[in-house]
Amino acid sequence: MRLDKFLSQQLEVSRAIAARELRARKVTVDGEVVREGSFKLSPENQVEYDGNPLQQQFGPRYFMLNKPQGYVCSTDDPDHPTVLYFLEEPTAYKLHAAGRLDIDTTGLVLMTDDGQWSHRITSPRHHCEKTYLVTLESPLSSDTAAQFSAGVQLHNEKDLTKPARLEAISEYQVRLTISEGRYHQVKRMFAAVGNHVVELHRERIGAIVLDEDLAPGEYRALTEDEIASVGLPKQKK
Repeated sequence: MRLDKFLSQQLEVSRAIAARELRARKVTVDGEVVREGSFKLSPENQVEYDGNPLQQQFGPRYFMLNKPQGYVCSTDDPDHPTVLYFLEEPTAYKLHAAGRLDIDTTGLVLMTDDGQWSHRITSPRHHCEKTYLVTLESPLSSDTAAQFSAGVQLHNEKDLTKPARLEAISEYQVRLTISEGRYHQVKRMFAAVGNHVVELHRERIGAIVLDEDLAPGEYRALTEDEIASVGLPKQKK
């Protein structure tokens, strides 16, 4: 990557301003002042601006975040704080949520700048499972698991929901696994059977499980195995 492009991304300034900072001798590469924006960086180079190290970024990024209530998963919202607030990463604004959560829903959010990877999570064609811990307003009815397994009719929807697995934890708390991502689906499924969701917490997306060591608002990079678990696109025969 060119040094001026790298500075522009890291400092979130224009190329012209990056060139000005280079001419002002504010940038060093491996301890030596570099003034040429065309300088080609390699992964091994150590870059500093005004004495502060700048982290190079090569390739796509993947993180899991334990989302607290009160934050939205969009990258920009004029009315509410977004999950980007928690990501202390260079050019964090380029990251997006692979599968959003409502403002009052907590738990696992996957953040990435790899559009193809996130598409394999969100596309209905891939049927990526998601597991939620659900707290209910009324006691769980004995036939709810069977209804969800068969599919339920959501308000203003043409098709039944796909089969879902429900595990009762207590009469007011269940674990629900779905393979779709319809609008407010979990809340609407319980509304369809006469109940109301009080709290909703996502625990799993595909094979990726929320790290129990992450407190609300904390995040970490995904492991190579977690990234690979999403799978590669299927090749057409």
